[in-house]
Amino acid sequence: MEWQAYLSLATVVAVLATLVLTRIAPDVILMGALGFLIISGILTPGEALAGFSNPGVMTIAVLYVVAAGLKETGAIQWIAHGLLGQPTRLRRAQLRVVMPAAGLSAFMNNTTVVAMFIPALQEWAKRLKLPPSKLLLPLSYAAILGGTCTLIGTSTNLVINGLLQTEAGIDLAMFDLAWVGVPLVLIGGGFLYLFADKLLPDREGALEQLESAREYSVEVRIDDNGPLPGKTIREAGLRSLSHGYLADIERDGQLMTAVPPDTQLRAGDVLIFIGAPESARELRRIHGLKPANGDVHKLDIAHHRRCLVEAVIGPDFAGLDQTVKQSRFRSRYRAVILSISRAGQRLPGKVGDITLQVGDTLLMETDQEFVEQYRYRKDFLLVSALNDSTPPNFRKAPLALSILGGMVVVSATGLLSILEAALLAGGAMLMTRCLTASKARRYVDLTVLVVIAASFSLGAAMDKTGAAGEIANGLMHFGGASPWLALVLVYLMTVVFTELITNNAAAVLMFPIANAVAEHLGVNLLPFAIAIMIAASASFMTPLGYQTNLMVLGPGGYRITDYLRLGAPLTVIVAVTALSVIPMVWGF
Repeated sequence: MEWQAYLSLATVVAVLATLVLTRIAPDVILMGALGFLIISGILTPGEALAGFSNPGVMTIAVLYVVAAGLKETGAIQWIAHGLLGQPTRLRRAQLRVVMPAAGLSAFMNNTTVVAMFIPALQEWAKRLKLPPSKLLLPLSYAAILGGTCTLIGTSTNLVINGLLQTEAGIDLAMFDLAWVGVPLVLIGGGFLYLFADKLLPDREGALEQLESAREYSVEVRIDDNGPLPGKTIREAGLRSLSHGYLADIERDGQLMTAVPPDTQLRAGDVLIFIGAPESARELRRIHGLKPANGDVHKLDIAHHRRCLVEAVIGPDFAGLDQTVKQSRFRSRYRAVILSISRAGQRLPGKVGDITLQVGDTLLMETDQEFVEQYRYRKDFLLVSALNDSTPPNFRKAPLALSILGGMVVVSATGLLSILEAALLAGGAMLMTRCLTASKARRYVDLTVLVVIAASFSLGAAMDKTGAAGEIANGLMHFGGASPWLALVLVYLMTVVFTELITNNAAAVLMFPIANAVAEHLGVNLLPFAIAIMIAASASFMTPLGYQTNLMVLGPGGYRITDYLRLGAPLTVIVAVTALSVIPMVWGF
């Protein structure tokens, strides 16, 4: 290899390492790599920026507007309430979750589908007295599987289709992927139907883990001059409160948890109570208690303007690896954290001293405008909100669904390309006022688009310098001259990349390698491209592997092992099914 090939490989390795080991935003990392490839002379500016004009990337941008119209009109909730029904058994309930989620995800962004289903499922599970942990992870997995059925099912499909158009002159039709996607939904959905109940725990979500949805922490201090120092907890009457219970005591900088009732109180002790809002009023009536200094549980918001919000911390949250106090959470977001859940369990102790991590589920009391303000930002993945100040316009839900149906029909029949049909549908959403132009702008995720478009430069560099060809030679060494073994190796490499970086970046990196493999073997590129589409989407084993998996982590009360228990066998089933069907349908 020439030095340019080695430099291209080094750039790819550096990007992978930076994405995995640091918290630098992915779009910053990829744009930095793009700039380096231009400055080093490996790529011309036109070659490096080609991703920004790729039809697949532009189609994704327009489909954000179409999905926004469906979300703003509540079309998904409208369908969900009609399809969920009133099943009497858990397995029937799981079937009513899996099939609609897979069907809807085939035609719209699966993140939007899951975001809209979560609050509906939480309410539904509570009404039917079913554990949400048995329903929410199957929801995420079904949405991922459903996205493999059509060309617009996931952004990865559109990205690879754009590369096929550019590199090979191949343009897939809307339902070409159904030959492999439908078997995946049927077999994968069947596995979820038969085994999800057995493999998933019976566990409550973050909201249900509290005795009351409005439970929160109240801190009080033992008055030095009051009657309580020297008394036990029981003698002070702190074990028989009507609206709360004593969770922890902070003494001399040490946190005492699960304190027994015969513990003696000392002057200056800070008592941390968990309870309903009324517990604060009840504690103020006890002589010898006074509010702890710097009480972070007071909000300058009128009570009737408050609402409860459950949100999952995203990778772009500004206070990662800082305590709640260090992150200045209250002043930054005008919100009070009532409880923090991690891996399905409410974290004990003083909320202000808890270090925030990606995937933590926060139960917050805040202004009604919080949901509207942060719905479009990446600090949080909002999954549940009470008293939403902007309810959907259900009256226009049938209209939004009709626009989506029209887009699918005209693209599937070949009257228009996917991009042209999406442009018409997005325009129709705006013209019919299913959403406003200002909201449409906020729904377009520029971060994702920049990551995808910039990733093209890495693939172009590997292809131009011959690095992709050398990697393909290495694969040939292991797989011999067998196209099927080469297909298996490409699939497995894509799965590994997907778990390390974003699914779209993994797909773009693997495409030139797959193209080189197909050229070396003298076989059809299409089976390898389809395998990349499926492998890049089939991320079931970790909550961070796919955004929908992270979204259900808190509401379902899940732990990392739950994903492995159900996701590992599903990953194997999907791989075996896909690698069996793809050669039969598209051949080599």
